[in-house]
Parts: sequence; structure tokens; C-alpha cells
Amino acid sequence: MSFQIQQATLQDLDTLAPLFDGYRQFYGQPSNLARAHEFLAERFQHRESLILLARNEQGEGIGFTQLYPLFSSVRMVRTYLLNDLFVASKARRQGVAAALLNAAADHARSLGAASLSLSTALDNAPAQALYESLGWQRDRQFCEYGLSL
Repeated sequence: MSFQIQQATLQDLDTLAPLFDGYRQFYGQPSNLARAHEFLAERFQHRESLILLARNEQGEGIGFTQLYPLFSSVRMVRTYLLNDLFVASKARRQGVAAALLNAAADHARSLGAASLSLSTALDNAPAQALYESLGWQRDRQFCEYGLSL
């Protein structure tokens, strides 16, 4: 399969929204295409995230990754949280996820970012194997915590 990755813009919203809705469903959320569209539109309008979109030869969206900008106060550098990574079922096992991860690293690097971070489920062995094969390293120094509000 041949595909192309580009930075998404507001004009890509109709292509991205069904992928984003599929991503949420993959994680057990009910489908809500209208809210997916609205959520992504808000990210674009407020410049709160950077989305890379993979398209197949026919121009159909087959995957995306969404990065959120962060900063490290201790290191005084920009970093990015790779929060979302999704490949449509018909395009899996064809290198799209690896290409999106590499494109995300290249893009963040070009913006002067010092690092990327991501989280995945402890039982998501396939994703962990992919990340590690691309040079990602599991954090062994810090524990992550969350607080629901």
C-alpha cells in the first residue's frame, strides 16, 4: 500500500473526524461523529494540537496522530505529547503507524522540540513492540499519576 503523510489543516476536518471517531470507538467510547468533528475543529481553531494525516493513493484518510505541545520547566524546552495514534483497520500492518510515528518525530524535531512522550496500556504489547522498534524508551525513572476532575 502506498500512502502519504501531511500536516492536517481545518480543510481536512471531514476526512479526520471519522478516523477520530473510530479511534474513540477503539477505546470503548460510543460513536459521536458530530462531537468528534466539533472537538477537532476546536483544536484547529485554538491551535492547541498538531495533527498528521495519512492518506492512501485514492486520497482517503487511513490514519492520524495528534500531538499536543508541552514544555519542560526543568529542561526549559518544548516537548510534545503524542496523545493519539490510529490506523483504520483496512490499513493496519502496512507500515502506516510506524510512518506516522516517524513523521511525528521529524515534525517535532523541525519545530525545535527536545522530546516526544506517549502512554499506552500495559497490556498493549503490539504497540509497545512497535514503539521500542523505533527507538522509543520506556520510562523507568518516573511513575505517572492522574487525577480525575
